[in-house]
Amino acid sequence: MRKELLNKLVVELLRNSKASDRALAKKLGVSQPTVTRTRSNMEREKLIRSYTIMPDWRKLGFEIFALTFVKMDPKVMSAEVIGKVKDYALKFHNSFFASTGEGLGMTGVIMSLHKDYRDYSQKLSLFRRDWGQYMENIQSFVMVTDEGTIKEFSFKYVSEDIL
Repeated sequence: MRKELLNKLVVELLRNSKASDRALAKKLGVSQPTVTRTRSNMEREKLIRSYTIMPDWRKLGFEIFALTFVKMDPKVMSAEVIGKVKDYALKFHNSFFASTGEGLGMTGVIMSLHKDYRDYSQKLSLFRRDWGQYMENIQSFVMVTDEGTIKEFSFKYVSEDIL
């Protein structure tokens, strides 16, 4: 039951992190102290790392959402360079996720928001200037924040089936 409760609680919190322990208990069919204790344990064990919101980025003045894919030159990659990349990434507050990975012939991805295309283009040019010597390729997929959305980005769609 413990693992099942953890999974169900994670799903409910993804759907609505503002839900009270009382409301969660009712939905999950357990007592409120059980939910409070379970949530506290999950936070302490870092199973839950943070609570956040999903704002309407367009209404906040962000026109562009970009996925930037990079292929780093494996000959120059080292723990030192990765450390520098992490420090560099922290300087760009418009970028909210960056990771190494593999796919599409690329080895990394950056997710970022921009006020407009000019801001995006300037940040991309700066990135190329600062890191071009380490990259074999860079490609982007750029979206206008309120156009073309088929399914909004939200964890509220997460199903119990995935856990």
